[in-house]
This record gives sequence, C-alpha cells and structure tokens, in this order.
Amino acid sequence: MNSTVGTIIKGIGGFYYVKVSENVYECKARGVLRKQRVTPMIGDRVAICLDGEKGSIEEIFPRKSYLIRPPVANIDTMVLVAASTMPESNTFTIDKMLVNAEISGVEPVVCVNKTDIKNGSYLEEIYSSAGYKVFCLSAETGEGVGDLTDYLRGRTSAFAGLSGVGKSSILSIITEDSLETGGISEKISRGRHTTRHVELFEMKDGGFVLDTPGFSSLEVEGIKADDLQDFFPEMSGVREKCRFRGCSHINEPDCFVKEMLKNGEMAPSRYESYAELYNKLKTIKEWEKK
Repeated sequence: MNSTVGTIIKGIGGFYYVKVSENVYECKARGVLRKQRVTPMIGDRVAICLDGEKGSIEEIFPRKSYLIRPPVANIDTMVLVAASTMPESNTFTIDKMLVNAEISGVEPVVCVNKTDIKNGSYLEEIYSSAGYKVFCLSAETGEGVGDLTDYLRGRTSAFAGLSGVGKSSILSIITEDSLETGGISEKISRGRHTTRHVELFEMKDGGFVLDTPGFSSLEVEGIKADDLQDFFPEMSGVREKCRFRGCSHINEPDCFVKEMLKNGEMAPSRYESYAELYNKLKTIKEWEKK
C-alpha cells in the first residue's frame, strides 16, 4: 500500500473523494477517526493509504478555518454574491453573511452580478468604503469575471448568496464547467435551487471553488453583542473614541460611530444592519451562546 496526501473534494454516502495531483481516489474514513470523534469535511487536507484506485483516510490535518453549514474546511475566501437587480439585493442579508464569514475565520469579498442590466456602483460604494474588496461583473456578458478569477486563483473559495443572484453561472465560467443552474422564475425572480451536495470544483490555473447552499440563511451567533463591532471593519478601533468606554453605539451620547454616520463615513444601511444584529444578539441568553 502507498501513502500520500490530498484534498477531499466531495463526500457522498460515507465515501470521500480525495484529489491527489491529477487523480481522485474513493476513500473511507478509518475507524480510529470515528473513535476520536473526528469527521472528515470537504476541503480537509488528509493523509490516505492507497490500495489500487481506492484508499482509506488515515489522518486529517489541522484546519485553518471551517464552516458549520455546509460543513467545509480550509476556506480562504468567501465570495458573497449579490445582484444589482432581479432580485434587488438586501443589504442586511449581505451584512449578515459578511459577519458570519469573518466569525468563521474566512476572508469575505463582495461580488456584484448583473451589471449588464443595472449598474452596481451603489453596492460597490457601500462595501468598498466599509473596507471590503468588491468585484462588479456580469455573468451574462463575462465582463469583469476575469478580475475575480485572477483574485481567486490558488485559493479555496466558497460562494454564497440568495438564490437567483447568479452564483452557479459565475462558477460555471470560473471552472469552465457546465454546472446545472436551473431556470429563473419570472414570477418570483428567484433561481430554483439545484445544488445536491457540496463539492469542490477545480479552477483551470489552480485553486478550488464551491457553492455553499444554506449559508445566506444562517443567523449570526456564537458571539456576544458587545463584540459585534469587531466584525464591522469600518467600526474597528473606534471604541476608545467614544465618550463611554463600553459604548454600544446604539443609545449612548457622544458616540464616535454616530458622528461617522452623520459625516457620511459609514453607510446608513451598514449602521442599520449593525443595530439590528446587536439588538438580536442582546436578546440571546448566555446559556444559549454555548
């Protein structure tokens, strides 16, 4: 038997498909991993022992990041896809996804699609001024997709966003693969969800991408309300500039964040998202956070 190291790109029915160089091997997890209560995840770097074209997973290397839903590991970048129109983007949903990505230890970037129909500069202004990398593109015409592809090359990147924003179309271009995108219902302007399982798809010049069904619906949890501001880049480091040391930036007087808002240094939609998330987190009991 031969031993080697690879990346889990897919898992179905207890079988894990591990990519090693140009080959993919069907593997089962060894019983010792179950005894250790360690479950392989898509994206895991693993040591496998090969017997022909099949093998067994012997070891799972430490993860640098991971998502709980869907369960994937070692993600470098979370591409949050929004649409400039059809459907109109909900900035609260985008902000919630940005916070969840950062909580998971993943670098988030914003991708504004459908710029061939409507200019997405208003979203670009909101998120670039907040400190995020923003890509404006059209999956329909291909304009701007190259810039995103160049940025993601060599990384493992997850795509997230509401149905209908064009995730699968962008992924198909980036991977040069005909991923199933389904039809768009004109009545509700939402794409029919067609993803059946989580899988890493390889980019032509290096790197992996995947869709993350369900990520956009996750609620922000696992942090305290007072720590929320640490996940809003434009609010980072301003706490000491407020009159009160423990300023929540909600009701206190002489609040520096309120001054930023007044002076146009923070988008109103960003502050509204912060306030809504803060108030939701405040209602969670301490025992529910564990």
